[in-house]
Amino acid sequence: MNKVRIDPFIFWASLAVIIAATVLLVVNRSTAEPYLDNMMTAITYKMDWAFQFLTIGLFILLIWLAFSRYGKITLGEGKPEFSTFSWGTMLFTAGMGTSIMYWSMLEPIFYFTGPPFGIEAESKEAAEWALTYGLFHWGISAWSLYAFPTVVIAYSYFIKKRPSLKMSVALSGALGKYSDGWLGKLIDILVIWSLVGGLGTSLGLGVPMVSAVVGSILGIEQTLTLDAIIVICITIVYSASAYLGLHKGIRRLSDINVYLALALAIFVFIAGPSLFILTYFTNSFGMMIQNFAMMSFYTDPISQGGFPQGWTVFYWAWFAATAPFMGLFVARISRGRTIRQLITHMLLWGSIGGWIYFMVFGGYTMNLQLQDILPVKDILTESGGPASIVAILMSLPLSAIVLPFFVILAVIFLSTSMDSATYILSAIATKELGEGQEPARWHRMIWGAVLATISISLLLIGGLRVIQTSAVVVSVPIYIFYLLLVVSLLRWLKQDFPKA
Repeated sequence: MNKVRIDPFIFWASLAVIIAATVLLVVNRSTAEPYLDNMMTAITYKMDWAFQFLTIGLFILLIWLAFSRYGKITLGEGKPEFSTFSWGTMLFTAGMGTSIMYWSMLEPIFYFTGPPFGIEAESKEAAEWALTYGLFHWGISAWSLYAFPTVVIAYSYFIKKRPSLKMSVALSGALGKYSDGWLGKLIDILVIWSLVGGLGTSLGLGVPMVSAVVGSILGIEQTLTLDAIIVICITIVYSASAYLGLHKGIRRLSDINVYLALALAIFVFIAGPSLFILTYFTNSFGMMIQNFAMMSFYTDPISQGGFPQGWTVFYWAWFAATAPFMGLFVARISRGRTIRQLITHMLLWGSIGGWIYFMVFGGYTMNLQLQDILPVKDILTESGGPASIVAILMSLPLSAIVLPFFVILAVIFLSTSMDSATYILSAIATKELGEGQEPARWHRMIWGAVLATISISLLLIGGLRVIQTSAVVVSVPIYIFYLLLVVSLLRWLKQDFPKA
């Protein structure tokens, strides 16, 4: 098999853009941050209708694809490359990261104190909606934003036999010859930036959370030095995993991740108020199903309370910004699957994993708050998210064991996101990547080192938030990518599978 070669332009241009943009954003943080915040507010308020229609539209299109005659199309030749379990663990851990650990505990509290629909804060009705919206935001709609790019990229790679894992190639059905020129290069560089920004979000949530728990275990103050040490530990784990490749590294780490995540969820379920967790989830899940259409289109134009813009639309923009990475990674690991399997498994694996975590940790946290066992909302207001996570974990039995276990799980969760990202960054910057081929190991290690250096630098100088915000702003051009992906796939399907 031919040796894989890097794409010099994409590689060097991406590095230059990442370094230059990071330096410029951080150096000019005082002016860049309010400007980017205003841009993000403008996006969520002026494009709320667009993101709502896009998300529900993609869900409808995916269901049609899965159960139409196109659903039987097999992506690639031979048997599936990975077992269904390992395939599911990789796509779930790549998409969720530590975000699910953080938000499954705290998001219901935010909705309890700032509910939608003009409901009175901290009322019984607010408590009923608190978990409902968490299940909605981390369910099928979010995974629809991930699944559609995956289908198009997988089709391009396995059916059209385009030996490249790049967004520009997946858009070639719509862009034609322009996908090979400067426009295609620009698209790939933009995808790399959105990926780096998305990782900034994961690190921005995950590292302070892990640092706070480690500080609590060791009885030391949470400092930037401790944050940096945690990033170095994560870097060692994800670099080793990326170096070993998909089968020996990323797959095994993802399997371990899911086993540990399930073990923690089962422990909290058994140790916590099991009956309340089950009844609260059942009620919330029913409310989500009943109100799914309303929540999917809710923009609050009359009262203008800002809830859908601040939460739902922001989430759709955030998931859209990171979707190209998910699409590229999951497409690569999906050889031998049908389009129907790819769609149904992504929607179900991803949603069920998120729902389990919100059911257990969201239900446990809300019980602490509602029964006056722990004033979670006060801790969240006064001391922030990481301190709240520590307090919630400390309220569990055997907290001396739970806290270190939580740290190990969080480090692995972050590492599984980062090793997938390192793999895809090197794949985008590789000229051609045939079936069974992987980016060069040295290439993966370079991107691992770049991500680690940027992460530690941003943590030390406090520039993570501005990078996170810039990644969400990138969702505007990526919105256009979605429309082009729809055109690409429908054109290819019409060409390759005309009706008899």
